[in-house]
Parts: sequence; C-alpha cells; structure tokens
Amino acid sequence: MTLGSEGVSGAIRTPDQRLRVFVSSTLKELEAERRSVRTAIETLHLAPVMFELGARPHPPRELYRSYLRQSDVFVGVYGDSYGWVAPGEDISGLEDEYRLAPRGMPKLIYLRESTGRDERLDGLVRRIQDDDTASYRGFSSPEELAQLVEADLAVLLAERFDASRERGAPAPAAPASPMPTPYNRLIGRGREIDEVVGLLTSGQHRVVTLLGPGRIGKSRLSLEVAAAARDHFPDGAVFVGLENVFEPRLLLPTIAYALGIRDSGDLPVEERLALALSSRRMLLVLDNFEQLVDAAAELVRLYTIAPLTSFLVTSRAVLRVRGERVYDVPPLETADPGAPQSLARAATSPAVELFVERARAVKPDFALSADSTPAVVELCRALDGLPLAIELAAARMRLLTPALVLERLHGPRSVLGDAARDLPPRQRTLRATIDWSAGLLEADERSMLCDLGVFSAGFTLDAVEAVAVGRPWAARAVEALEALIDNSLVSQSEVDGSAVFSMLVTVREYAVERLAEAGEETLLRDAHARYFLELTRRISPSLGGADQRTATRRLDLERGNLRTAVRHLITAGVADAATEIAWRLYIYWWLRGYFYEVRVWMEELLDGASVLSDHARAIARFYFLWSEMWRTDERDGVVSGLLEAGELFARSDDAFGATMAEATAGLARITMGDPDIAATAADLEHCARRFRDGGDRWAETLALIALGRLEWALERPDEAARRFAEASAAARGGGGIFGLSVATHHLARVRLLAGETDAAAFGFTEAMRMSMELDHDEGIAYAIEGLSAIASLRGDVATAAALAGAAASTRERLTMFDAPQFVYHLRYLDAAAGDDPAVAEAMARGRAWSAHEAAAYALAHVPAVRVADREMAGPGQAGP
Repeated sequence: MTLGSEGVSGAIRTPDQRLRVFVSSTLKELEAERRSVRTAIETLHLAPVMFELGARPHPPRELYRSYLRQSDVFVGVYGDSYGWVAPGEDISGLEDEYRLAPRGMPKLIYLRESTGRDERLDGLVRRIQDDDTASYRGFSSPEELAQLVEADLAVLLAERFDASRERGAPAPAAPASPMPTPYNRLIGRGREIDEVVGLLTSGQHRVVTLLGPGRIGKSRLSLEVAAAARDHFPDGAVFVGLENVFEPRLLLPTIAYALGIRDSGDLPVEERLALALSSRRMLLVLDNFEQLVDAAAELVRLYTIAPLTSFLVTSRAVLRVRGERVYDVPPLETADPGAPQSLARAATSPAVELFVERARAVKPDFALSADSTPAVVELCRALDGLPLAIELAAARMRLLTPALVLERLHGPRSVLGDAARDLPPRQRTLRATIDWSAGLLEADERSMLCDLGVFSAGFTLDAVEAVAVGRPWAARAVEALEALIDNSLVSQSEVDGSAVFSMLVTVREYAVERLAEAGEETLLRDAHARYFLELTRRISPSLGGADQRTATRRLDLERGNLRTAVRHLITAGVADAATEIAWRLYIYWWLRGYFYEVRVWMEELLDGASVLSDHARAIARFYFLWSEMWRTDERDGVVSGLLEAGELFARSDDAFGATMAEATAGLARITMGDPDIAATAADLEHCARRFRDGGDRWAETLALIALGRLEWALERPDEAARRFAEASAAARGGGGIFGLSVATHHLARVRLLAGETDAAAFGFTEAMRMSMELDHDEGIAYAIEGLSAIASLRGDVATAAALAGAAASTRERLTMFDAPQFVYHLRYLDAAAGDDPAVAEAMARGRAWSAHEAAAYALAHVPAVRVADREMAGPGQAGP
C-alpha cells in the first residue's frame, strides 16, 4: 500500500492543497456508507471527490474521468448492486470508474457483507482481488467502514512520509492559508511574471505593489508570481484576501488568521505575528489592498517583526510606504489588424487568445476564421486588452458573432462612448462593458445582478432566495442566477459539497452603484442582514451540541457575509441585532480565534452609539473585557467590569449571559493571580451547576475543565481527574466535541502521569481525532505532544522525535506558548533518546509536516488500544 511517484507526488491539489480521495460506489444503496466515508476522509483533512456533486450537463464518463485525473487515491465501496449500465454501454459506471483509475493510483476497496451480491459485481470483485495495486477489506456497518477507511488512509500517508525519509527529504507540508487554485490558465503574462519575480528576489524591495484598475488581472498575476518565486521563499507563500476587510485595525489580525494564528486574546496580535514570522523567509500576498491604504503604515511595522518576509500587494492605489516598488500591470497585448498575416498574428495575440478560449467555453466549436478575425482583433483593441471586458464579450458568442458584438459596442448605440467621462480611460471601457453586458440581460436578471451586489464573495442559493422576497426576479431565482453565471457576471464553485457563488469586486461595485442610484441599497442590505441574523439563530444551538463540526464549517463558509451583515448593522445603528450575532456565535469566535475582530466591532458600538440597550451593552462590554483580561494587570477593574456586565445580562433576562460573565470573572481571577483560590473555585462550581440547569452543557464542560486545571495547579491529580471526567460526561451529554476533546486530552495527561500508558494513548488519540474533525490545529498539536510522550515510553524514539518536531512547528505557527510544566513531552523524549544523533534529524523531518499530516502519521505509528474507560471514549462510544 505504497504511494508511488505516479500517485501523490504529481497530483493536482484542491484550493487548500489537500489530497483528493475519489469515492466510487452506487448512490442510494450505499448512501449511509458514503456519508461515513466522507466523514473519515475529512477527519484526516483530505478532500473527498464524490461523483454526485458533479450534477452538470456533461457526459458522465467524461465527468468522472476528469474527477479521477485530479484525484490521488481511489476508494471503492461495494454492496449488492453492480450499478446502472447506460444505453449503449457494456459495463456499469461503477466498473468503468475502477477501470479508468490510473494503475499507479492507490486503490482501497471495501466490500459490505452480503449473501445476495449481483453476479456481475462478484465478477468485478474477483478481478479486483487479482489486482496487485488494490487492497480490499470487508465491513458490516457504516461505522466500521469509517474506522477502516480512516485507518487505511492514515497508513497511506504514513508510508508517504516514510518513503520521503528513505529518500532523505522531508514530506511536503501544506501552508497555513495556501494560494487559491486558479480555475483557468493565465494567458500572456510571461514577461510580467519574470519581471515581478525579479523585483521580489532582488533583495532591494520589501514590498512590490501590483498597481492597476479593477479586473486588469492583478490578483491572477499575483498567484502566478507566488508560484514562480516559491524556490526563493523556503517557508512558502500565504494568500491574504482583503476585499471584505474595511477597518484598518483588522489588517494585522487578518494576516494572522491567514497564517493560521489563533487569537485567543492572551497576546496582542502584533506580538503573535512577531513570534510566528521572526525567522520565516516567506512571501505574503496581500490582495485588494486599496480600501486599506490608510493602514499601509502597518506594513512598515511588519518590516521589523518579520525581517525575512516579503510582501506582494495588489491595489488600485499606491501605498506610499518606505521600501515599496510599484509595478504597473499593463493590459493584454492586442494584435495589429493592419499587419500582414493578421490571422496568424491574431492567434498568438494574448488578448485574442483569451477571447477565443473563453468563447470556446460557451461555444465549443468557436474558431477564428478569415471572416471573423478582423472583428475579434478590433474588439480586443476596443476593449483596451482588459481581461474582464474581453471575457464578458466572449461570453456572448453563444448567441452573437464577433461582428455583432463589435457593432453593438461601436454602433449608433455604442456603450463605450457613454461611459462616465470623469473616469480614467481603462475604467471607462470596463464600466461600459459591464453596462453593455448587463443591458443584454432580461429585466429581472438585471435586477438580480444589482441586488446580489450586497453579498460578499461566497454566498449560497438559500441566501439568494432569502433576499428575493418582493423582488422582480423572485419567481425565477434559479434561472436568473444561471443566466448571470453563463454571462460571466457571477461565478460558481463548490465548498464542502455546497454550491457557492461569488461576484468579482468590480462587478459588485457596479451592482451596488446601480442599486444605490435606484434608492434600494438600504432595502437590500437590510434583507441581507435579516437573513444572516436568522441563520445565526438557526445555527447557534448546534455550535454547543453534537453537530458542532457541521455548524463551524457552515459558518466558515458564511463568515465574509456575516462580517458584511454586522458591519451594515453597526453602521445603521441596529446595535441589538449586531450584538445578537456576536453573542450567539461566541463558541465559533473562540474556536476559530476571531475574538479580536469581534472586539473591534464592540468597541465601535461602545464608542459611537449614544443609546444601547442593557443587553447590547452587556455583550459589547463582555467581549471588550475578555480581551482586556489577557492584556492588563488591572485585575480588579476587569473582574468588576465583568460582574457589571453580568448584572446587565440579568436585567435583560439572559440567564446564560449572566452566568457566563460570572464564570469569566472567575477565570480572570485565576489568570490574573487572585490569592483566594477557594472562593474562586466555589464561584466556578456554582456557575457549572447553573449552566447544567440551563441546558448549556458546553459551557458547563468548560467550567469543569477550568476547575480541573485549578486542582492540577494545586497538585491534586485525583481531584483534577474527577473534574475532567465530569467535564467529559457533560460534553457527551450534549456539550459538543470541542469541549469533549479538551476534557479527554486533560484526562489523558492525568493518566500519563499516573503511568497508565495505554489509557493515555487511547485518550490522546481520541482527543486528536475530535480536533481533526473541527480543524482545530491547537488541539491537534497538544494531542501530538501526548502521543510523542507515549512513543518515547514505548521506546520508539524516531516516532517520538518526529512528532515532537511537528508539534514544535505547529506551536510556532500558531504562536502557542505554555508554561514549562505544560510542555512535558520533551522530558520523556530526552529520557528515552539520550544522545542519539538521529533525534535531531527526525525532529527536522517532523517540522516539515502540517498538523493534519503529523496526526495521520501518529495514527499509523502510535497504536492506541481501546480501554474500558468511559471517560476516555469519544462521542458515541462507551468503551468495551
């Protein structure tokens, strides 16, 4: 079961660089099994490729062949049915998928226990058993299948790491926030790529700004430059999207988020960035900087705290900071229609090449001819070589000819001559082209285009339909949206199996301008905010319950629009709704490390709103004081402020808020050195009971964990274990897997210190699995350290050292720093390794892994036998 050179190494990656796992099975018959496989794959932070997600009007064979080409591992799940055989075909799609999988691709086959399997499927199974590139195993339930798939994929990844060790090279690690994967190839920018790479690597410029009007191709060029320059930046490139960030104070936190730094409030973000970047030679790509030009001085501060980091910025405005080198991005070159051999020259002109490629996307048989070439060439010249303008014109080739498009641009009703005269020429051309493209839409489609301008990138069909009420396009929302996609005004992608839509910044600006001119911008922004407030109300109960993973993933998808909704509500003075969103998503902000951003919103409300309700003021004060708790020595002021917030919650009939404020005041006393430990413990105990009585089991879980840590600090391990066990019970009773993972980890550490190695190994493994489900790298790092200690105790120094290196690298990336007594695994490693020179090499190898890669390695190399300990069991398990 080895990943050879034809398997993983040359594969295409998903936008976040995860390995792709193609899943082949019948659909309805194995629906539960497919869900289990998807969960197992995503637990290892890999990307499932499920054929039913490609429900588009393409021939199925062509579609799954395309999926297979982009996949790294083949997983086949077979039950009783051989599957449907299409008319004119001899074999089912199920067998065809297996045959089409490249021979070098690892194949994991799982056969459900059966006494009535289709005869043709039995024949396929026999052929698979003779295939030396495939492994096959039986299973009896979806739950067993999930365990098998997860374990086998972990072994595959581990073999990949072992193979890299034998070659003397580290396994590649995915960056924290990798570069987005472009959907189309870049045309005609070879010279620009070389020039910008030269500027970045010359050692003379810390900041290179790609300057130009909207949609001239700055962002796309930045991706190619980052890829071309990767050998010069050994610590990689990280993409930081800024199109939805408008507050200058959020520049540094946004960069931190992209680097994977979780803001828990205990350190200023600048200090975290300094810790994370002080020794890393990397490239930060800051995209769409123009609305944050006032924050450009923050980059100069980063020069000092990140001395080896370079910055590639895309902007419509010059930053005017020390060390900046401006690079003007030109339009695409166009052909000279009067030159000899115009057909041959046109075919190689970048602008015309782009036009032809995009035209073929909507009309596959489109080709240049002696008749059409002059019109295409002139059209590209009339559009000033602007990529978006060319793409919008090319999208019309399904219905119009190049000559007809040119006539509409230049004829008696020319839109190019009607553009706003006060705009620069290229912006006039682009605005006019968008206007022209919108003018060819039906009236309701044009209305939808303007209405969708209130959305940030990444919105769903549910959200679109929610704002449709009373709009001209309400009755045909899907058809109108398809028309906008077909005309390149809206783009569609897939995230976690859901269709997601986006609008280019320039098109969105155009849409909002038209909406404002019609006097309807506030109406649509109100509708947008109402939808996301209702979405928050629907999702928030799941954040503290069993479906925590699904809820956090959905909020990850919606975060840009949640930010937009809160920003509108604050600007409009609707403080109650803004603070309700902030409060209901408390667990999400904490889990993902977004507290600083919420603090900025709340401070704005506290500073700017003349009148706030008691509840809104309580929420705003709570978030502000939570952050202050980690940043000031004024303990009494923080504690009294939190208790005052609690009184405001109580006056607002928010019992949970009152208890949370009181519990946080207790945490502040512990964190800030209150000598009256007994009184603080009694307060936390009281809060835990109130959380339980109110059904807030996740909050009860965290309060009990805090009590356990207090007992641990007082060197009472038995009492600490009791508290952690109570926390585990509360989490399993409905408190969610985040709290359960934290409680399980703490209990595993107590077991480790007590010498119960197998119980500790099982606990660390369960905690790690839960953290992987939540994409919580901090939890993964803690579990990896525990498993490193286990490997040391078992004498596997190589594994222990590799995991210690991976944990250290993750700690540095996330800026996780604990008191020495909490970084315990290295003591075990030192005791087991002595002066073994191989330890340093193994640690260096582990440092190259991402948290999820290290977790997969640990699952394969540190055996964890289930133990008869209910407190150590994960969700849904009770121990044998």
